[in-house]
Amino acid sequence: MHYGWWILALVLIGAELLAPGYFLIWIGFAAAALGVVTFFVPGISFLAQAVLFAVLALISCFVYWRFVRKAIDETSDQPLLNRRAEQFVGKRYTLDTAIVGGRGKVRIGDSPWLAEGPDLPAGAEVEVVGVDGSILRVRRSDDG
Repeated sequence: MHYGWWILALVLIGAELLAPGYFLIWIGFAAAALGVVTFFVPGISFLAQAVLFAVLALISCFVYWRFVRKAIDETSDQPLLNRRAEQFVGKRYTLDTAIVGGRGKVRIGDSPWLAEGPDLPAGAEVEVVGVDGSILRVRRSDDG
């Protein structure tokens, strides 16, 4: 019967590879541990195996939540790496297209970005004060 638990462990760990989320792998570890237990204690009843599996799954998930998750959630040295628009907050740029009716465009590098703010002419210097999705919230730069 221990082979069944090891197969279940492989299936769960494989499922984790297809749909990552740090959850199925811990239940897979519990199944693998139960495979080891049933290898050394082959006469254990199926009900006892099921209860032990549930307990081991809870313990392994608790270990993840209590200890492993903290190591994974450590503060990044680049917290805005995948939030490109937020990297522009506090920086100054020149309007590429005038803001008329509250909307215009700012060119950052080789990309035009939609900007919202007070009506300003093209060429005015603006400061990015916030982000709403991919829309930059701007105001007239204090120097401009």
